[in-house]
Amino acid sequence: MSLASPALPDGPVDVQLVVADMDGTLLDAEGHVPADFWPLLDLMRSRGITFAPASGRQHSTLARTFAGHLDGMPVIAENGTLVVRDGEELSSAPLSPRVAEDVVRRVRAVADAGRDVGTVVCGKRTAYVERDDDAFWAQASRYYAALEAVPDLLAVASLQAVDDQILKVAVLDFDDVAPAVVPALAPLRSTAQVVVSGRTWVDVLADGVTKGAAVERLQAELGITREHTVAFGDYLNDVEMLDAAAWSFAMADAHPRLLERARYVAPSAAEHGVVWVLEQLFRP
Repeated sequence: MSLASPALPDGPVDVQLVVADMDGTLLDAEGHVPADFWPLLDLMRSRGITFAPASGRQHSTLARTFAGHLDGMPVIAENGTLVVRDGEELSSAPLSPRVAEDVVRRVRAVADAGRDVGTVVCGKRTAYVERDDDAFWAQASRYYAALEAVPDLLAVASLQAVDDQILKVAVLDFDDVAPAVVPALAPLRSTAQVVVSGRTWVDVLADGVTKGAAVERLQAELGITREHTVAFGDYLNDVEMLDAAAWSFAMADAHPRLLERARYVAPSAAEHGVVWVLEQLFRP
């Protein structure tokens, strides 16, 4: 990973929308929202600035994280496949059951070849897994507060066993998704999005679905342009989101591609970089 020095805009920024990734961006090393972010959220609300978390995490998980602060807050969940505000769905982009089934089969083949992998089929109502061992459950439950073990993910992916809509399929490789999982899923890129969201996670989404597309729909809903949008991210699933904001920040320890793409650099999540930048931007 490349490291870069923090950088800020030279002059004042007319901020109307702030969008932040969670893991590796807003959340600290323990996976918590920094305590000094909450006064900034109150300040943004007092100034009419909308804050939206944008994450690969499930909506239920993000709602739990921001419990008590959700009033009027748009939540961009599941890497942009679902946007909810005040309990109302603003947009969603379900994944074809055929593609979801294909992912399950491909990951099973990777597991049969000896990789320590697992699959999460992410529905609107809940997320589904067929691996229920402690190690996998501990990893999956970090991102999916609503999680259900089922005997056969293929029956879920095809919607034969559940009354739900599939938003995405997430795959965990306990070591690294790059050597086996990403190549196994690469043939799906002609009909779906295959997005690496971390060293050990990759998501398969409907074609054209990104956090950036979700931000653009939210901007239209709010009547806000990219010129009034600030965005923070650290990994490859944040690229399009940064492109949707005129004021884009990659975290200092972000993936090199984001550091090349972003307009500015924020201190790392461990240094509460999102908080630091917002404090500078909102300074009187």
